[in-house]
Amino acid sequence: MLSVLAVGAISSRAEELQPRERINFNADWRFQKGDPAGVGDQLQYKNIKNWLLPATNEFVAAERSTKRPDGEAPGSQVDFAKADFNDSGWRQLKLPHDWGIEGPFDQNLPGETAKLPWFGVAWYRKHFNAAAIDIGKQLYLDIDGAMAYATVWCNGQFVGGWPYGYASWRVDLTPFIKAGENVLAIRLDNPPNSSRWYPGGGIYRNVWLVKTSPVHVAHWGTYVTTPKITANAANVKIEVKVQNDSTEQATAKLTHQIHELNADGSKGKLVATTNSGNVNIAAHEAATATSEGTISSPKLWNIDRPQRYVVTTMIEQNGKLVDSYDTSFGVRTIEFTVNDGFHLNGKRVKIQGVCDHHDLGALGSAFNFRAAERQFEILKEMGVNALRTSHNPPAPEMLELCDRMGIIVMDESFDCWKIHKTPNDYHLLFEDWSEADMRSYVRRDRNHPCVVLWSMGNEIPEQGRPEGPAMAKRLSGFAHEEDATRPTTFACSDVRGGYNGYQTGVDVFGYNYKPYEYKKFREANPNQPIFGSETASTVSSRGEYAFPVSTNPKEGRIGYQVSSYDYHVPSWATTPDSEFHGQEENPFVAGEFVWTGFDYLGEPTPFNSDTTNLLNYHTSEEKAKAEEELKAIGKIRVPSRSSYFGIVDLCGFKKDRFYLYQSHWRPELPMAHILPDWTWPGREGEVTPVYVYTSGDEAELFLNGKSLGRKKKGQYEYRLHWDDVKYTPG
Repeated sequence: MLSVLAVGAISSRAEELQPRERINFNADWRFQKGDPAGVGDQLQYKNIKNWLLPATNEFVAAERSTKRPDGEAPGSQVDFAKADFNDSGWRQLKLPHDWGIEGPFDQNLPGETAKLPWFGVAWYRKHFNAAAIDIGKQLYLDIDGAMAYATVWCNGQFVGGWPYGYASWRVDLTPFIKAGENVLAIRLDNPPNSSRWYPGGGIYRNVWLVKTSPVHVAHWGTYVTTPKITANAANVKIEVKVQNDSTEQATAKLTHQIHELNADGSKGKLVATTNSGNVNIAAHEAATATSEGTISSPKLWNIDRPQRYVVTTMIEQNGKLVDSYDTSFGVRTIEFTVNDGFHLNGKRVKIQGVCDHHDLGALGSAFNFRAAERQFEILKEMGVNALRTSHNPPAPEMLELCDRMGIIVMDESFDCWKIHKTPNDYHLLFEDWSEADMRSYVRRDRNHPCVVLWSMGNEIPEQGRPEGPAMAKRLSGFAHEEDATRPTTFACSDVRGGYNGYQTGVDVFGYNYKPYEYKKFREANPNQPIFGSETASTVSSRGEYAFPVSTNPKEGRIGYQVSSYDYHVPSWATTPDSEFHGQEENPFVAGEFVWTGFDYLGEPTPFNSDTTNLLNYHTSEEKAKAEEELKAIGKIRVPSRSSYFGIVDLCGFKKDRFYLYQSHWRPELPMAHILPDWTWPGREGEVTPVYVYTSGDEAELFLNGKSLGRKKKGQYEYRLHWDDVKYTPG
């Protein structure tokens, strides 16, 4: 018997009785940067996007397919797409893979995207075997994320693909698979100037091979809701889209079993059984069947005890099981109220959230389950109970972790609509692909109990324009059609967006960096809930302290580091203290998502671009080098390539700010954190202010056993500080 992992076999006699298989397809890929000679423009991203339009009829309106160009499918004559191409000299690797993080760093590349070579064209090829028994089954390739403009060929024939690099998608391999050896070829075209942060490059999330019978649960075809919940019972509604890919009408019988889901992902106690009866499905069509069941004495999903359930949907034809499909879900209620913020299961929960980009620091954008889990463990220690997936749909496993760990999620879609932020960003796709991308990501994620908000986008340029409200309503409409149980929102950075009608395009309003605007917004919009969709954006470097201590945002820099006294913010941002104050003064605000939980690659504010000003430097050698460069070329090339915004640094080490948030978000935790460190040779006798972040109401500071006095927090005061302490070793 051939091994799946060793040589990529996708079937065996032992698997014959399994009605559905989902096989990890990450192993044994071959990789090559660049196109072969003579490809020309036919595969260039601006041309290939229209060929991909009818990649799936589920998400793209049929009339859109008329935009597909006439003529031969792209790539049919390109060597790298051909089944018989000799790729033995290509690099072998395992997915997920990010070619950009492999570097090298290049000082001449923009710091905004981390000075890394993430853009360009690359190909992936995989050889695998199909047994004769697989012919006649449905075979799908599921890709959780590929950056970007992915195009797929199977045995030299064009299959389809998806352009949005953050989307998860499926292509149907069934017409192209043959018994014996098969070859997949995937081309990515990652445009330069297409991102404001480091996006990575490559097939950077997991890939799966799915095998089903012709009659099966469609892609993301289950939708589980709990319309009525009491302490005694939870009503569970199960909608299933059944696909019939056979050549004849089919009659299918659906039954459902609901089990408790154990923490390790295994099925626990059986709590309910229900069925949808028989459903008739025409050939090559789909039909939806609905069933309802009841869970007695339900265990609710919440932040402290994130209990989940799993429904197993079984499809029978002529008494034979032809498909079995598991859907995990949670029993819980959510509500955003006007006067009292967010409610989970009828109780107010203050949103203590962070925004995070998708890269994992030194690991790049290639998804790693344990690295993501470690990030959540660190954030929960700080008091985090919420995540905003800025500014795109996350890896599916991120939501699985949030389900399991009790973290609520603002699930975001786009960073722009029709108006661009960078020359080659999503605005090139919006007109043709926004409906498909919105519907597919909502359908993918709608069974996750952690998701409480669908975000239509971030700081959209249309927020200040007349067309903004209609565009927001259009996207919200797609989300509501796919899922009627959650509200829509967006992150608004333009004050005008709260009053010009833009706010009417969503259910819940999010303001970025506007704690001073909450009260005014409430007066103008008395019936719309509000929260801080992006807050603070304080910048700091772990373990770096500048003297004298200043609250001036432009001061406190040492070379290309920023002081960790936690006062320094860009002109458009605020300190943590200002947001704490704004939310306490306006308790109707549902909470906040801080920018950011972790440092990330790219966007190195305040060192986004080259400078003509000499800064403070650690050493005279650093300063002399900068002076020499300034004299020679009229500017100093900034080496910064990652953010300073994180509360935790790239490696997962906590900055001082971690403890400021912990002291405020976990008042029940006895804790105190003192900064700066106390080893300052050469500063003897100089003023070295000491700050204390504590969950207590007051603190007394001692230096070498001598009290320097007791301080007590005043109203809207969140840190204690002794500003006149003179450094003495000890």
